[in-house]
Formats: sequence, C-alpha cells, structure tokens
Amino acid sequence: MNFRKILIAVDSEPIAARAADVGAALARALGAEVGLIHVIEFPLGYAEASGVPASELTARSKQVGHQLLADFRQRVSAQPGVLDFLEVGRPGVEIVKAAAEWPADVIVIGSHGRGGVGRTLLGSVAEHVMRRAPCPVLVVRANADARRNPE
Repeated sequence: MNFRKILIAVDSEPIAARAADVGAALARALGAEVGLIHVIEFPLGYAEASGVPASELTARSKQVGHQLLADFRQRVSAQPGVLDFLEVGRPGVEIVKAAAEWPADVIVIGSHGRGGVGRTLLGSVAEHVMRRAPCPVLVVRANADARRNPE
C-alpha cells in the first residue's frame, strides 16, 4: 500500500502536536503530501447561550481555526504541498468526509488514550474515525509523561 496523501487531524490539544510530528515524520519518510484538517464544532445551543450571533461566532472561530492551521503548517513545513482543510461540523464526521473526498491514503489522529467517562472529546473522535474511515488510521497516543501529568 502506498501512502502518498497523509491527512493529519489537528486541534488545540497538546496531543495534536504529537500527532502532527508523527504524521510529518511519516510523510518525510514516504515522500508523501500532507493535509491538515481542523474541525470547528459548536455544541447545540451554544450561540444562543453565549449571546453572540451564530454568524459572528462562526467567523471568530474560523479566524482561530485558520491561525491554528497556519501554526501546524509551519510545524510540518519541511513537507512540500501542505494543504489545509477547515470544516464546521462534527469532528469525526468531517474528518472521515475529508479523507474520502481528498482522498487520503492514511489518517493520523491523536488520542488521549482515556477509557470510559474520560473518553469524551478527542477519544470519541478517534474512535469514530477508526470505525468509519475509508483508509487506514494511525492513532497517536499521548506520551508516558503526558499520561502521568494530565493538565
């Protein structure tokens, strides 16, 4: 199997930086193209509860998302042709959709490796992606120090 297009899911969690590093190293080793995806998710009713119009909230979130992608693009800058995907929706769904449409040969995603109740955000996203992805998924877990010293 040739991994020519590597899609790396990123967010503001520290594990995303580790996933980006692993994905970039894999891309360098294989001479692969990199796509970075960040998904903006708004909990149901968030705009109304915050008192900020949904359009303004979306615009602000997209600005933050573009900056986050720019930071990660710089982190993996040794790679030629880094693409950005900024989506609004449910992270797992949007990552799988982008992987199918690009199309990615492999997805790299970080996971805290928490089980049970602790597996609520990125853990459940990684699980959704693993179950529904159109390609192999490489799940990068937090390193041992991060597991011993959670924030």
